[in-house]
Amino acid sequence: MTDDILLGELTTALSCQSGMKIHINYAEKMPGGDINETFKLTTESGLLFLKMNDAKQYPGIFEREASGLELLRDTHTLTVPRPLATGKTGNKAFLITEFMEKGGANPDFWENFAAGLSRMHRHTQPLFGLPETNYIGTIKQYNTPYSSWSVFYAFNRLQPLTREAYNRHILDKQMVEKMEHLWKKLPQIFPEEPPALLHGDLWSGNFMVGADGRACVYDPAAYYGHREMDLAMARLFGGFDTRFFFTYQSMYPLANEWQQRIGICQLYPLMVHLLLFGGSYYNSVKEVLDTF
Repeated sequence: MTDDILLGELTTALSCQSGMKIHINYAEKMPGGDINETFKLTTESGLLFLKMNDAKQYPGIFEREASGLELLRDTHTLTVPRPLATGKTGNKAFLITEFMEKGGANPDFWENFAAGLSRMHRHTQPLFGLPETNYIGTIKQYNTPYSSWSVFYAFNRLQPLTREAYNRHILDKQMVEKMEHLWKKLPQIFPEEPPALLHGDLWSGNFMVGADGRACVYDPAAYYGHREMDLAMARLFGGFDTRFFFTYQSMYPLANEWQQRIGICQLYPLMVHLLLFGGSYYNSVKEVLDTF
């Protein structure tokens, strides 16, 4: 497919889905991750952002991402790029969103970021989960609704990844038994909390400083879950200032003994990384399981 045909198909999809007459003039390739090709689109109305990947390999991934972006945007708590169009062209799936310009951080950047996240976490619904399966990275994320966070976490998060890791000979039977032992203890470990709308993949690579000096978040794996999951993920790989955590705690305090639950909450993203990147995360998973 030629570039002109591709831009023409993207222009048609964008105009139909966004309800605006927008013509894409030029696509500039940008540095991207391992999963997607990314482009900055120049249009007569300004800049847009395009992501593309293999349509067969990750079916529905961009539709689910667009749904997650809309969920977060609808809270009006943090800056989130607006999804404008999704679809397929040739063998490629695509997502077009607003293009978010980078800026310099305001002096109270971290405090504002934490305040926005705490407000987002107050958006709730009766059950943990979502009506649809989505993705975290390229891993399918199951969201079958449950009234109990402990049951949800065991059956939708830890169990599917444990089964996959065992089938791929990444985890042995002893590690699986340790994981099953932990599942049984989850009701005693997690306090009761209302389901909170989560970003779901909140690490330093999924936020930026926007043109207004405030945090802009993207690439969500959104669902309604336990809010300590977002905080634990933010701690896992670094990149968040201590002011972020202090401000969050002052605005929406976590339940007692939250420090003891960090490792359990981090177990899910560690398992995701174990499946995506291999054995280098094995010891981190084992360390958490050995605690229990």
